[in-house]
Amino acid sequence: MKYLQNSQLECLSSALSAETGDIHVQCKLESYSCKMTSDDKRLFKLHSHEAAEFQALSPPQAVHHVGSPVDISGSAPVFSYQRSMSDVANNSTSSSVQSSGGMLPLQQTCDVRTLHYLIATLNASFQPDYDFTNAKSHEFSREPSYTFVASAIRNCMSGSRCEHFSRLESPLWKAIGEEVDLPTAEIYSYNPDLQSDPYSEDGNLWSFNYFFFDTKLKRLIFFSCRATSVSGLPSQDESGGDFEDTSMVWSMDDDLEMDY
Repeated sequence: MKYLQNSQLECLSSALSAETGDIHVQCKLESYSCKMTSDDKRLFKLHSHEAAEFQALSPPQAVHHVGSPVDISGSAPVFSYQRSMSDVANNSTSSSVQSSGGMLPLQQTCDVRTLHYLIATLNASFQPDYDFTNAKSHEFSREPSYTFVASAIRNCMSGSRCEHFSRLESPLWKAIGEEVDLPTAEIYSYNPDLQSDPYSEDGNLWSFNYFFFDTKLKRLIFFSCRATSVSGLPSQDESGGDFEDTSMVWSMDDDLEMDY
């Protein structure tokens, strides 16, 4: 995957990351070309050799109506997406589109090349701290549409008292829409178990990892965010060493100005 530098996305990443009271929200918004590097080609060869042409995904996050119909277009209902560890375990044995009841719906499958793009994006974004080479298809879901995802993201942000999100929401989707065609983009989420989750440390309140994949442009937007409770983080004495100041993670130049 080739990282595509985009100053607008960098500014949004910085603006969305904020500390409100005890809650620290950190976001990263990145654009990638699906052009394979030499490492990507080796990884794809590994995945295509070991896997069937189509891979079974976990179902979309449980969708619950939790509010009045509101969204960036003014028409989509507000939903929350939740998934328990039992859901992950129940899907851990899925390895193909064939299930005990027959073929899985297309919405719950992913071709091996697309799965490779998702895993390669995670590696590119979190390297060198994490390696997702062995991530399995059941750790990913395909989401219904960007309006559902937009509502889920809004719910997360609102629940963390991120008042600034309301003024950034429109610029956020405008910027993403300039990189990929949102109405036709395939949207996936990464929902790992606790051992694989890069956000599973103490103090984590919630997190999400969404991929917006434009199949025509072969371009992918990765939007990852987490909220941590500052009081829930281990102190230097408890961690047994120097505790990294998480306020510096993913920070951009605070002096950058956004002009919309």
